[in-house]
Amino acid sequence: MSGVVSGFTVIFIVVGIGYVLGRTRLLGDHAHEVLSRLVFFVCTPALLFHSLVTSDLSVIFSSTLVIAGGSALTIGLIYLVVARFWLRRAVPELVIGALSSSYVNSVNLGLPIAIFVLDDATFIAPLLLFQILIYSPIALLALDLTALDRGAHRSLWRDAVVTPLTNPIVIGGVTGLVVSLIGWIPPAPVLEPLKMLGNASVPGALLAFGLSLTGVTVFKKGESPRRDIALATALKMLVMPALVYVVARWGFGQTGHQLFAQVVIGALPSAQNVMVYATRYRRGQILARDTALITTLASIPAIAIISLVLA
Repeated sequence: MSGVVSGFTVIFIVVGIGYVLGRTRLLGDHAHEVLSRLVFFVCTPALLFHSLVTSDLSVIFSSTLVIAGGSALTIGLIYLVVARFWLRRAVPELVIGALSSSYVNSVNLGLPIAIFVLDDATFIAPLLLFQILIYSPIALLALDLTALDRGAHRSLWRDAVVTPLTNPIVIGGVTGLVVSLIGWIPPAPVLEPLKMLGNASVPGALLAFGLSLTGVTVFKKGESPRRDIALATALKMLVMPALVYVVARWGFGQTGHQLFAQVVIGALPSAQNVMVYATRYRRGQILARDTALITTLASIPAIAIISLVLA
């Protein structure tokens, strides 16, 4: 348990520094955008490549891929059914809500928690690749087919196939998998710069997350779809971790640290990627934004409780 507390302490301190930097504008008005792009396009792909090349591939093609991916799809489907018959939302809003309830923040918070709380970055790799290679294309295809704002409409081929494959994180992950599969270990002069860049991914992501917390208002009167947000939040922070526990414990017979890691991954908050999709299609932006912020704040006590019970 002391390791979990130490891990969260490290995360909170770095996020707090990012928040202070944002409040004081010490790094300028565009610091969050620039730092996020650096983490997304450079540091995280380097971290994934280095981790996969130097790790056992069994951690990728493992029960984590089935548990995390299957649970995400199940929770998303539950949201679709409940919101369709209870809230009577249109398909684009249903898709954004389903993603908000199940698409995990596997980079900005997932990687730091995997490293500092779970002691292994490879725990998050299967879910990260699943979301980008499988879950995102399905959601984007649905949005492309149903978005009413034709100005937001994009090519089916580009959104559902080409865009995910040109994602730098996907490129880093897939390249690392290929290199690992063929059994080639790159020489030290190649691996060391990637290791250095990868080491900057976690602190950079935490600082960027802290910067993003400044100036955000939740539940803005007259604009916020509160029932949609409440449904997505409850599914993400309560139902999804419980489902992961049931599947991992009784479906795969997992116990100890393995079970703890699966449930922690299930309790991660909604990803900011959902807000990117919502903005692109101009549907469900407030739902995506507020759910991401609320689940992020709720994930702190949720993972703390999980740690007390399972760690």
